[in-house]
Amino acid sequence: MPSTAPRRKRVATAARTAEAPVPGAALLARVEALIERLEALLPTVAAAPDWDSAVAFRWRKRQGRAGLYPIAQPARIALTDLCNIERQKQAIERNTRQFLARRPANNVLLTGARGTGKSSLIKACLNEFAGKGLRVIEVDKADLTDLPDIVELVSARPERFIVFCDDLSFEEGDPAYKALKVTLDGSLAGPSENLLIYATSNRRHLMPEQIRENLSYSHEEDGEIHPGEGIEEKISLSERFGLWISFYPFRQEEYLTIVDHWLAHLDCEARARAGARTEALQFALERGSRSGRVAWQFACAFAGARRRRAT
Repeated sequence: MPSTAPRRKRVATAARTAEAPVPGAALLARVEALIERLEALLPTVAAAPDWDSAVAFRWRKRQGRAGLYPIAQPARIALTDLCNIERQKQAIERNTRQFLARRPANNVLLTGARGTGKSSLIKACLNEFAGKGLRVIEVDKADLTDLPDIVELVSARPERFIVFCDDLSFEEGDPAYKALKVTLDGSLAGPSENLLIYATSNRRHLMPEQIRENLSYSHEEDGEIHPGEGIEEKISLSERFGLWISFYPFRQEEYLTIVDHWLAHLDCEARARAGARTEALQFALERGSRSGRVAWQFACAFAGARRRRAT
């Protein structure tokens, strides 16, 4: 009788082969596990916030989750606190009122000298119109790539939203530049009816410009064939803002008017305010600027020193 051992050995080998994973399947399982671990590290959009808890929000990434977080104590500056920028106030008030009334309105770019009230004007608009349904979402430049998520999150809300980008500027190849450009005007999706972008910048065209770029007729061996097109690309973003509001350095008397306003706001009597002019000018000279920000800083220093002496 022939031995059955070789046959049993072949059967056992076949069974082990059937149970063992195919090399390709094992690789696929490892790849899927790796993808799951990577997905856990990527930021995900958080649930919508409690819209009734605040009138201002920040877009932030916390513990891998991106979302809107309420600002408990937004700046309380009022439109009446902003002096010597009446034309700028009228322009942004008119645009914001149109937006709140669901009439056509523009995205806004506020540019010009530092400390002249660009950011304060947007904060003051929030305080003026929050009771009429205005909400402000502050977004850092680094997070502008998330703008599509923000638009989707607020698109069905009844409130009117302003995305506030402060001190905006870009460098060559910055991905946030392209993201903002597409959101403003350049996507297949239409703009959100209940959202505008208000941005401030010290640069009118938002990107650095070199003198050599204006030498369009000087071509070097390895230079760009159509240098004018490079210039057009740089200014194309700022042109997508429908309303430009420019700010200029304050003259001496304008600066002193702002100082007087803030000293009155801080309960300094008229006699003390009149005697503060020389100190205010010296304070500005030391800082090399007669801006509204410097006026506020002087008023705080002056009023604080007087209260300390009084106690």
